[in-house]
Amino acid sequence: MPEFSEETALKEAIQGDREAFGWLYERYINQIYAYVYYRTGNAHDAEDLTERVFLRAMRHIVNYHDRGLPFSSWLYRIAHNLVANWHRDNSRRQEIPLEEVTIIHSRSEHPEASLLRAEEQDYLLRLIRDLPPERQQLLILKFVERMPNAEIGAIMGRTEGAVKSLYHRTLLSLREEVGDELVLPELPEDGG
Repeated sequence: MPEFSEETALKEAIQGDREAFGWLYERYINQIYAYVYYRTGNAHDAEDLTERVFLRAMRHIVNYHDRGLPFSSWLYRIAHNLVANWHRDNSRRQEIPLEEVTIIHSRSEHPEASLLRAEEQDYLLRLIRDLPPERQQLLILKFVERMPNAEIGAIMGRTEGAVKSLYHRTLLSLREEVGDELVLPELPEDGG
């Protein structure tokens, strides 16, 4: 496969170049899959929905317009819509089985410390799963994908200010639920 810059690949893909679209696919497949997996909690459904994201993107790339955000924002928006439809159509919330969550720890770490951290992680995952879907999505985009608020807003169809407000309310509700049991990120003074 030829090497492209993202800008070149995007321009050529819009013109119908399948190799250029393939380059974009290879660049973003893992990120989109991870996002969909976190939202569905099921590898089979995540694979299916990820495939549908890229099929839809390939069909509609001629309609893509650069709005000053990364191309990945457009892909995440497609993924968001497909996952929302999936949840609505299935009218159930899938969960990631705790045994599927990878816990990374140092080999030199004491087993008891590793166990305590794993228990905290399990507890936090259960709390997050109980949040409304839009708050789960916000936390995934913010902490797993490490996206800035403007990009999260574009994906979620909200303003940057609305994302900051939702983030602030989400952390407050988690902090109320958790109390002193876990250390959560500090709330910024500006709510963002």
